[in-house]
Amino acid sequence: MKRLFYFVLLIVSVSAVHSCKDLADEDGNPLLDTNTNTGLNGKRALYREITDSDTLATYYYNGLQMSKVTTRGASVTDVQYSGDKISRITFRGFLDSDNDGTLDVDSTSYEQQFTYGGTGRLESISENRSVYNRTPAVPPTTPAGPWVLTTKKAKLYNLVYSSTTSKLSKITMRSRDVAPGVIDYTDYSETSYEYSGDNVSKVVRNYGPIMTGGAFGTPTEKLGYEYTNYDAQINPYTLLPFAYKISSILSTDYGDYKSLILSPNNPTRYSISDLTQPVPTPIVFSTNYNYDAQTYMKRGFSVNYIYKPL
Repeated sequence: MKRLFYFVLLIVSVSAVHSCKDLADEDGNPLLDTNTNTGLNGKRALYREITDSDTLATYYYNGLQMSKVTTRGASVTDVQYSGDKISRITFRGFLDSDNDGTLDVDSTSYEQQFTYGGTGRLESISENRSVYNRTPAVPPTTPAGPWVLTTKKAKLYNLVYSSTTSKLSKITMRSRDVAPGVIDYTDYSETSYEYSGDNVSKVVRNYGPIMTGGAFGTPTEKLGYEYTNYDAQINPYTLLPFAYKISSILSTDYGDYKSLILSPNNPTRYSISDLTQPVPTPIVFSTNYNYDAQTYMKRGFSVNYIYKPL
């Protein structure tokens, strides 16, 4: 499964260079044309991520706050706030849980509650997630069956920050089935972060069982991600809330390749390695970026980034 994941991800990542046209946002406001270098003056927001064949994400705002995100498969992420902090995120739609470039046939819904510490930093996320499946239609006479709940899980994420740099250093996840009589967490993942300056340079995530008494067992999977050759320009994701970026990374079990969104700059090279192998062989991805006049990245890794004024 992992080899398939790497192979298809490679195909997706090195797809053809894309082009875009002038666009307007939902209110009719002009957007940054990704084929020019004029840029936007003043405050901006990230509005869309697109390719030549698809819209990957559209971001909606209530004033200055990002309030909703729509993604492939007519999926919707609703974002709620308490003051200026995200308090809850709700997702309904379809995910690419194995990162093979194709959305799952299963429908997923989850709700995440966010808890902050006394310093205002995000400290934990509690999640309830349900997965549904249905019998596919058999044209021309048999319609698709009803959606049936197949999996329901509860997850708890704890975030740890470096005492010296205050940067995110670890995320620990505990997971259990939601079922009568099930109260103990049965599975875990543990993600560690390293930095070069302010940019994420290395991410390692271990997966394994939780043993009797709550101890973490020997990892059964271990994946490593490295980000190098950073530019000095502005990462589009600096315009999104930190809590949403963490939620996006955690939306699937193998979403850590997106950890570059936590950096203020843009890596021109990253790699993924299966660290359970005696001699890990990294799968390497690289790109050349285009920027606008205000040094915001507007194209990289075959994705175009569209901005709107705030």
